[in-house]
Amino acid sequence: MQLKPNKSSDFHQLFEKKLLPVLRKQKGFKDEMLFEVAGGPEVMAISIWESREHAEDYARDAYPAVLEDIEGMIEKTPAVKTYLLAYSTFHKWRGPAMFPAQSPNMTPAPGVGGG
Repeated sequence: MQLKPNKSSDFHQLFEKKLLPVLRKQKGFKDEMLFEVAGGPEVMAISIWESREHAEDYARDAYPAVLEDIEGMIEKTPAVKTYLLAYSTFHKWRGPAMFPAQSPNMTPAPGVGGG
């Protein structure tokens, strides 16, 4: 997402005092990481959940209120994407991450796989 000019301080206060407590109350919430472009308005938030279902519950039940809280501080609605964690040196797993089957619409590169 992109913060509006001069809203960085307000966003940080809201994030720490209101948004993090909301996240911590959500079932299945594990971690939140906030990244910023140095000197720029771009911000990326990454949430870690126990399961996709927990993340979807948050997206349906609590995220709309979060959007309302930040709408005056951001340029446009943030893009939300869901990813499967394939590998992490930081997080402890009971076994290897499960990679999804490769999309059938992938075209092999020439010379690789007979393309």
